[in-house]
Amino acid sequence: MKLLTVAIPCYNSQDYMRHAVETVLVGGEDVEIILVNDGSKDDTGKIADELAAEYPDVIRAIHQENGGHGCAVNTGLANAKGIYYKVLDSDDWMDREALLKVLDVLRGFVQEGNGVDMLLANYVYEKPSLHKHKAIRYDGVLPENRVFGWSDVKRFKTSQNILMHSVIYRTKLLRDCKLELPKHTFYVDNIFVYNPLPHVETMYYLNVDLYRYYIGREDQSVNEKVMTGRIDQQIKVNKLMIDAYDLTKLKNKKLRDYMVKYLTMMMTISSVFLIKEGSEESLAKREELWEYLKKQNRGMYRMVNKLALSKPMQLRSKAGRKIVVWGYSLSQKIYGFN
Repeated sequence: MKLLTVAIPCYNSQDYMRHAVETVLVGGEDVEIILVNDGSKDDTGKIADELAAEYPDVIRAIHQENGGHGCAVNTGLANAKGIYYKVLDSDDWMDREALLKVLDVLRGFVQEGNGVDMLLANYVYEKPSLHKHKAIRYDGVLPENRVFGWSDVKRFKTSQNILMHSVIYRTKLLRDCKLELPKHTFYVDNIFVYNPLPHVETMYYLNVDLYRYYIGREDQSVNEKVMTGRIDQQIKVNKLMIDAYDLTKLKNKKLRDYMVKYLTMMMTISSVFLIKEGSEESLAKREELWEYLKKQNRGMYRMVNKLALSKPMQLRSKAGRKIVVWGYSLSQKIYGFN
């Protein structure tokens, strides 16, 4: 059995997928790399087969009809032989030294018979076009170098969100909670992180900059213009998260507080892009989204509404909307996303 499965969803990734793979190969035979060719129209499938032939004990290539990023993640999970499961997007990469440290920790879990549910490491926004990078770390919030539970977690800052880039889940946990991401839907990485959280009892934080998150391609799903064009899919993901759990019933306060923060962040992102687009249709969609949360679960709506981020997102005046756009632009400069 492999220690870690790294699934790499690939769609028209011929220009950069080799780099992603090369950064994971440092893990040797402890690592399984699953290249999921999601109906690519370029040489992605050919490259995947070449890599699998070159590293038969490490790499597997799976070809499927196009189903979107979430479908590729599902395929990787269904075929994973690793005790732990990590998703790496094909245009991103991992820090080699950090990966070796992560594998040492995971190896220790297995040797001790300690089935830690989730390992967290840092991720870095990489913006080569501007020669900028920004690391998102969890020191001061998560205990370091020991197993802990939700009760040991301190208050997250606005920037300290647990994203797909920072998380490694125990494969069995993902299967036991029946995680399945929707097909042909963007931004499902948020569901990948959010939905398993109530099933997580034990965690471990390793303060290394593992995941390098590339920002800059014009066709990238997090490109601002692309996100605006796909806002209906972002709203769909918001609603799926709203429907996933009644957060008012979660008994652990720290877990509940974090999931409310995560949901609020997602509602905020959708609201900002709808406000920036500015048409009557977009502003109506923003109101409908917040109304959906209120109608589905008034208790959750009240919890979300207590957070500072939520109320500005519901302002109807032009002045209020300008404040939201200004705040977004400032955050963008500070953290380097999009």
